Amino acid sequence: MTATIDNPRTLDELKTAVLGTWASLAVELRPTEDRLGTGKVTPTYLRRRFTYNPDGTFVGVITMYADNYGQAPLLEFTFAGDVVWHGPHPIADGAFAVDYILNAEFAVTPLNPMSADMLNAEPVPGMAPFAVGTKTSILGRAFPMFGITEGQTVGDYDLLYVHAGLLFMGAKHVDGTPFDKPENRPHQLQIPLERA
Repeated sequence: MTATIDNPRTLDELKTAVLGTWASLAVELRPTEDRLGTGKVTPTYLRRRFTYNPDGTFVGVITMYADNYGQAPLLEFTFAGDVVWHGPHPIADGAFAVDYILNAEFAVTPLNPMSADMLNAEPVPGMAPFAVGTKTSILGRAFPMFGITEGQTVGDYDLLYVHAGLLFMGAKHVDGTPFDKPENRPHQLQIPLERA
């Protein structure tokens, strides 16, 4: 296949092709490991929106829902920072490994009272209680519910691939294991994003 902006094959082509904003085609389903450490895997319904900037930074917004069709919003996560590019990923010709380093923003916004109550179940010293519709920064803060320690810079170890004008990231592991370590980098492609 000939390389184009819709089908980049080299790292430089991919870096150019991803620039701009991308969003979910519809509400997506993914497996998520229980944050309480029980080992239970639960279904998570969400929409993603990612913006890639020419300076090598990104902004991501993930909105989570209680239902298949996005009628009952639960939480919104906003995160931003640097994209660190690596070599080719073996899943497809033109796919490359990337690290998302959340060093500019990491915030949580509860979108209904149930979510605020859940987040407030484990109060964080020095942090005001979560309130519906209010974005609260957890950047650099200890946040036990997410397994984050004080001063920790959170990273996500993923992949990027553009094919036929759609942006693919890595599919979540079926056991819900997060991409929180380089050895947990995904091996398959997730549902793609389209240009927003």
